[in-house]
Order: sequence, then structure tokens, then C-alpha cells
Amino acid sequence: MPPKAHATLSASSSERWLNCPPSARLCENYEDRGSDYAAEGTDAHTLCEFRLKQALGMLAEDPIGNLSWYNTEMEECAQGYAAYVVELLETAKQTCSDPVVMIEQRVDFSRWVQDGFGTADCIVIADGVMSICDYKHGKGVEVSAVGNPQMRLYALGALEIFDGIYDIDQVCMTIFQPRKGNVSTDVIDKEALLEWANGDLAEKAKLAYEGRGDFHCGEWCRFCKAKAECRERAAANLELARYEFEAPVLLENHEIADILGKIDALTAWANDVKEYALQQAINGKEWPGWKLVEGRSNRKYTSEAVVAATVERAGFDPYEKKILGVTAMQKLLGKSRFEELLAPYIEKPQGKPTLVPDSDKRPAMNTAKNDFMEEF
Repeated sequence: MPPKAHATLSASSSERWLNCPPSARLCENYEDRGSDYAAEGTDAHTLCEFRLKQALGMLAEDPIGNLSWYNTEMEECAQGYAAYVVELLETAKQTCSDPVVMIEQRVDFSRWVQDGFGTADCIVIADGVMSICDYKHGKGVEVSAVGNPQMRLYALGALEIFDGIYDIDQVCMTIFQPRKGNVSTDVIDKEALLEWANGDLAEKAKLAYEGRGDFHCGEWCRFCKAKAECRERAAANLELARYEFEAPVLLENHEIADILGKIDALTAWANDVKEYALQQAINGKEWPGWKLVEGRSNRKYTSEAVVAATVERAGFDPYEKKILGVTAMQKLLGKSRFEELLAPYIEKPQGKPTLVPDSDKRPAMNTAKNDFMEEF
């Protein structure tokens, strides 16, 4: 898979610049340092492309030897992705004699977003319906396809290429995120997609390209390069100061509920500021009232092999024996053999109580109060 160029108004960052238009130009002032997560994701996409081409009988060079992050989990994810796309294709064949599969297809949506382009992981085109599948390797945040602007931009770019060849009426967009057990699908009529593109999208994209509009803080901030220094984000998080951090007993119920809804964002913002300040200090910047010092460290062996040999010669056993964890044991035995041998000896304790928004899919726990009420 060739290296990908990045548009100023890219599809992958569209949630941010649609909600906070001036952030697009602001982020151009920051160096793109990359991350281990991004590098792992790139390897996963490369493997997915290879396994899909393999599954479809297409010629493809095996990239595994060049993948720094390759492991068994990534292999399982890639094979699952390939199987899902093959299933999409088989479904398309039921209504179309010659559906087409495009892999790592560059799409251009510059009719609505100036200089806008991106790369769609997979597009399956058939008469009437076009399906777009996007692979997500991340396991931190579950990504929904519903109203997803990245997927809609890919769809618009794909329509620019294929709508004249295939009479497309409907677009089906799927996020395949195996490490979260998430397969999310959204379906939209072509006319509704174009209405969004000609209205909200075109308006916000123009503001973003010109560096105009208002800053807005939200979940999209986590991927913004300016997130540690952004004054709008600071102001939004510092709204908590109006409670003057009083003890909870002095707050009303609705106030505590309001704070609960902001704590995660506040913590993330505080950690971003702290990390930014640390990196700047390492590079020589001095912060008033603060200094850079060497943190605590733990002793470690310079060579475990030499230490083990030395201790053994002295007549001692330098090793400790520990049973494999559940996940590691399942990988060792294989899923079916693991179930056959160990199912009677596996239990899953109740998870630690956690407060989450009502929108969370997990069922509510039965509390001590509920248990008491049920007895009467």
C-alpha cells in the first residue's frame, strides 16, 4: 500500500473541522509527529488489503515481513475483515450480475470540499446500491457509522466515479472495528446524501478552508493537534470552576450529574496540557514556578541471562513459575481446545460498578436499593 498524502480538509479529520471549522488551519502550524497507534493502524490496513485481495483471488505481495506490529490478533482481525467484505460481495451478486470491488480506492470530493480527497478501504458497487466498508483497528473508542462524516465523504467521492456507470440510489456505509466487536452500518439515500453535501458540508468546508468560523469544543478535540493550547477547550473545561469544587454534599443532584458529564473531558484536557508542558520543558522551555527534574526509577538487570547463570552457579533457582493468564492460555490452546479443557474452571466475576451515560448499551446494575425494594 503506497504512502498516503493528507488533505487539509481530510475525510479522517472531518468530524473535527465540521464541528470546529477554524481548527483545520490552526492544526497546520503543528508538526505531525505520528504515534505508535497510528503506525499499528497502518500495518493493520496493509495486512487487511493483502488478505482481502488474497480472498478475492487477486495478485498481491505478502507484506508481513515488513510489518513492525504484526501479531496473531492483527492476523485474526484482517481475516475477519476480508471475510466480511467477501460476504458483502456475495450479497451484491444476488441482485447484480457484475458487481465491482475497489480496494484502497482514492476518492475525490472536491466538488464540495476544496482540495478534498481520501482513500476508501473498500467499495462494492452494484446496481442500485453502493457499499463502503472502512476498517478501524483502534480499540479505545467505538466508532459509529451513523451520520459519520468520514464515511459520507468517501461515499460522495465514490459517487463522483461510479454513479454514471451504475445507477446508484442508495449508499450503505459500514465501520468494521473487530477489536471492539463493533460492526456499525448506516444507510442513506443518494438524494439525502447530496442534500447534506450541498448544504451543511459545503458551508462548513468553505469556512474551514478559509480558517473562519467559531471554535467549538467536543469529543472531536481528542485528535486535534492544538488540543493542549486551545483557549476554547480550556474555557469549556474550566466551566467546572463555577462549582468552586465544593464537597458533593453541598451540591444539588442536577449539579453533580452535570459535573459527571464533564469529568472525562476535563481529565483528558488536564492530561493533554500536562504532557504538552512536559515535552516543551524537555525541549528547553521554562515554565514560571516549575522545573524539570529526574523522576523516580526502579532498579533493573543489565542482562537477565547473566544474572540467571550467576545465581544458578551459586546454588539458587532464579526463576518463578506462574500460570498463563486466560487470554494467553486461550491463544496457546486454541479457542475450541481451550473451551473443551478449561470451560468448567473459568469464571467471570462481576465488573466494578461504573457510572456511565444512559446512552451506554450495557444494562443497569441491580443496586442494594433495588434489592430492598424487590423484597416488599
